[in-house]
Amino acid sequence: MIEDIINIARKAGDIMKNAERPKITEKAGHANFCTETDEKIQAFLIENLQEVLPEAQFLGEEDGQDEFTAKMEKGYCFVLDPIDGTSNFIYEYRPSVVSIGLLKDGKPHMAVIYNPFDDMMLSAQAGQGAYMNGERIMSTEAPLSDSLVVFGTAPYYAGLQERTFEIAKKILPLCVDLRRSGTAAWDMCCVALGRCALYFEMRVQLWDYAAAALIAQEAGCTITDIDGKPLEFRGPTSALCRARGIKEIPECFF
Repeated sequence: MIEDIINIARKAGDIMKNAERPKITEKAGHANFCTETDEKIQAFLIENLQEVLPEAQFLGEEDGQDEFTAKMEKGYCFVLDPIDGTSNFIYEYRPSVVSIGLLKDGKPHMAVIYNPFDDMMLSAQAGQGAYMNGERIMSTEAPLSDSLVVFGTAPYYAGLQERTFEIAKKILPLCVDLRRSGTAAWDMCCVALGRCALYFEMRVQLWDYAAAALIAQEAGCTITDIDGKPLEFRGPTSALCRARGIKEIPECFF
C-alpha cells in the first residue's frame, strides 16, 4: 500500500509543480491562504486514495473537511495537506510539499511527504524506518552547538509570536544559526534528514504533522509538544522535534 500512496503523492506533486499562478482566497486568520490548486490536489488525493483503501476516512485542510471527530480514532483515516507551504507556493518561494498521513486507530501508521521541486519523496511505516527516495535516513547525532535549528512562526496566531521569538532569541547563541522554511511538514523532514537538529513551533494543525512526525520518529527523532508531552494526533498542538543528538529539551523552552 505504501507504494500506491507514494505514486499518488508524486502525481499530486506534478499538479503542484505544473500549476499556473493560482487564484487566491483567504481563510480565517492573518495570511491564511487557500488556492484553487490546494483544492484541486486535495480532491485528487481523496479520489485516488479511496481506491487504495476504500474503508478509510479523510481529514483534509481544505473544503470543510478539517474537523477531527471521535469516529476517526477507529480504523483508518488519511490526514491530508495538499500543499503544506501555501504562501510559499503563491510567492514561488520553495519548498511546498504534499503531505499524506495515515492513522490507524488514531495512531500514525504510514506517511508520505513529497517535495516536487527537488523530487524528494520521504516515506515511513510505523516500526519500519524512514526513507528518502528509497534510501534509509536517520537524524543527526551532532550536538546543538554544531547544528542548525528550524522553527515556524505560527503566523495565523498573533498571540503566540512573542513566545516564539523569545525562544528563537534564546536558542540562537546555542546553535549554528536559525532557519525558517514556511512549511512545518518539511521542517520536520529536515530534522529527519539530518539537515537540522531541532524544530519547534507554537501551533501546528494535525495535517501539518500527521505524516512528518512519523517520518521524523522513524528517523530516530523525539517528537513532543513544547512542554515535552507526547503528541496525541487529535488536533492542533505545539510541536518540538529533536534529532538523536539532542537528548534533553533545551532550557530556553521552559
